Amino acid sequence: MVYTTPVRAAEFKSAYGPKYKFQPNIKGSNQTSLLRTGVRSASFGGAAVVGLLLYVSGIPRVQRDVLQKIPIVGRYFVQPEVHPQDNDEIFHIPQAQKYCEGKFLEWDDKITTPPGLYLFSILLQKTAATVKLPWVFSCDTSSLRITNVLGLIVLASLTLLCRHEIESRLYEAHSSARLKAISKYAVHTAFNIALFPLLFFFSGLYYTDVISTAVVVGGYLNHLKRVGRDRSSFVSDLITVLLGILALFMRQTNVFWIVVWMGGLEAVHALKTLRPQHVEQPFMTTLTDQVKYYAWRYSVGDVHDPPLNLAWPDDMLFTAISLGIAALCNPIRVIRQIWPYISVLAAFASFVAWNGGVVLGDKSNHVATIHLAQLLYIWPFFAFFSLPLLLPHVIPILDIARNVLRSLSQSGQRAGSSQPSKTSRSFEFSRLVKTKRPEGSKARDTRSTASQVALETPSLGSPSPALRTADFIFDSKFIPWIIYTLLTFVVSTAIVKFNTIIHPFTLADNRHYMFYIFRYTIRRGSLVRFMLIIPYTISRWMVWGTLAGCADWILSSNRELCSARYNVNEPAPYTSHPLWIARGTKKTQTNVEYPQDMSLVPSSSASTDGELRGTVEDDPLLVSAEPTSTSTGLIFLLATTLSLMTAPLVEPRYFILPWVMWRLLVPAWRVHDHAHTNSLFEGVAPRSIVGKTKEIFKRYDVRLVLETLWFVAINVATGYIFLMKPYVWKDEQGRNLEDGRLQRFMW
Repeated sequence: MVYTTPVRAAEFKSAYGPKYKFQPNIKGSNQTSLLRTGVRSASFGGAAVVGLLLYVSGIPRVQRDVLQKIPIVGRYFVQPEVHPQDNDEIFHIPQAQKYCEGKFLEWDDKITTPPGLYLFSILLQKTAATVKLPWVFSCDTSSLRITNVLGLIVLASLTLLCRHEIESRLYEAHSSARLKAISKYAVHTAFNIALFPLLFFFSGLYYTDVISTAVVVGGYLNHLKRVGRDRSSFVSDLITVLLGILALFMRQTNVFWIVVWMGGLEAVHALKTLRPQHVEQPFMTTLTDQVKYYAWRYSVGDVHDPPLNLAWPDDMLFTAISLGIAALCNPIRVIRQIWPYISVLAAFASFVAWNGGVVLGDKSNHVATIHLAQLLYIWPFFAFFSLPLLLPHVIPILDIARNVLRSLSQSGQRAGSSQPSKTSRSFEFSRLVKTKRPEGSKARDTRSTASQVALETPSLGSPSPALRTADFIFDSKFIPWIIYTLLTFVVSTAIVKFNTIIHPFTLADNRHYMFYIFRYTIRRGSLVRFMLIIPYTISRWMVWGTLAGCADWILSSNRELCSARYNVNEPAPYTSHPLWIARGTKKTQTNVEYPQDMSLVPSSSASTDGELRGTVEDDPLLVSAEPTSTSTGLIFLLATTLSLMTAPLVEPRYFILPWVMWRLLVPAWRVHDHAHTNSLFEGVAPRSIVGKTKEIFKRYDVRLVLETLWFVAINVATGYIFLMKPYVWKDEQGRNLEDGRLQRFMW
């Protein structure tokens, strides 16, 4: 039947696309048309509505920086502005204006960060003067604020390219075809990162955060291109050094993201390019022989680094051990790859020695202090802002609740009957506990079976008690998981008890939301502090599970449905668990070849490119659903820890870079990645609205849409409070302080 829809001008011809493949649709609107319509609506209608809202609300960065510059009618948009004295711009804007006047030796001691932001502003000013348009950018307040608006646009472009490179590296790990087309997931991810409330908010003010983040992300893009080949050129090394120095000019803590994060990833890349030949593992009966064998394998580059969706706590431990052994045994190869980052670290150390410390200006209020509680606060921060991305962890809970209600309702109907219903039989609480290792389950099953054969066959020998004990502990995931959980609870409790630091600035400035968060949580008493360990832990599990993709370590699901390339049936190439015992006919943990050097692979032919393009069109999330490696997750934790643990002040802005890097690594998800969704949508008609919506979101990550709406809601709420709810500081007698100047709520 041919008909039209309100959102489509052309008639709907057929539900069948190219090659006569059925395209899921809702009344003629398929996933492509819905996406196109949504993007257009968000681009035009959203911009108009937000512009009108901000004009009515009196936001200065729209009225003065945009609307007021419209020829002829611009003067009608003049409204009272947000004065720099209302926030920390009172320090940054005068300093930038001094730089614009060439007074580079004058410095405000209240400013603790390097002058990178001011140098960018001077660059924009000189560029405008060079093209004979000095009125476009001067050093007034409005023009300086434009710096971060442009920075946010650049940041969105860089994150788009970064996500594309991440998908390319993960796809090229198991394919010789080059990924050229940018996925829809990458586009929407970059758009959402630009909408991230902290970045979006400070893009309208003259703060260092947006430009600093853009510079670090630019360095990360350079890193992703470097690891696309085995050897980097000398020019690439010099560019890496320059980008690292530029990042240090923005913020001192960027050294951890340049040196530890990117340098650590490149060190792992250098070790993985060793590509030792796969060998058959001999059968060993003692734990000592097993340890010696795997120490040798690690030393030649056969490291253990499974994808994060297949990693358990013991995998993370052995990943760190294997990479450490490989690095110690191959130092020249590692140094050759990471010498640019060592140079950046040396430059930073020279600056610290010259400056007498890390902080510029006022050092008395910014003393480096070990503050491990930051590592607890970051997880609720991620969970709040990325709430829609945690949807996969909600579905199993809904499934369990649905099954419980169904079993309770049916228990009344079959009262007196001894025959259990099909529903009650299907609801098994045993799914709540995992005892099988996800990666290489076939290998594990073979090992378990062969174990009995070995014990019964004298020719194979018998494992020693020590090896048998280690095999029992690590073969069942229950024991390592319990140890890990208890250890994290003990460490969290110790941190809360001995290392909770409340900076005087947190209590002295009630303009910031963190003042109220501490007031109603941390400062409520010691009992509340300890009770918060539970949400800290749950948030950490959910955030880490989101980074891992379709792995779920608490509630089991059918991992056969996981979209990731490597799963229970096909272990990843870097699978080398030291307690895997070769028994029976299986002598290797994985048969997958190591990724090849893409710089040596000839360019893809037109037919190969066309085939890949057609495959991606059939499955748009094919290249976006791959999770990152375990080593990447561990290095991310290390860089995050080092960048936060020395800051006594808890500032949401300190969490921007960790969140951006985490968000770039989050893989795509679709509703069938968990078996729970199959039972959750059980009984839904395929041609109903819900059924068609489910089919569409098999091809598109529904979380991205929810994330966009969530960020828009937060930005509107915080923008409204910032503009429309100013207040005046008063003393105990009710007299105005700060000459009655307005104060505004902000991040």
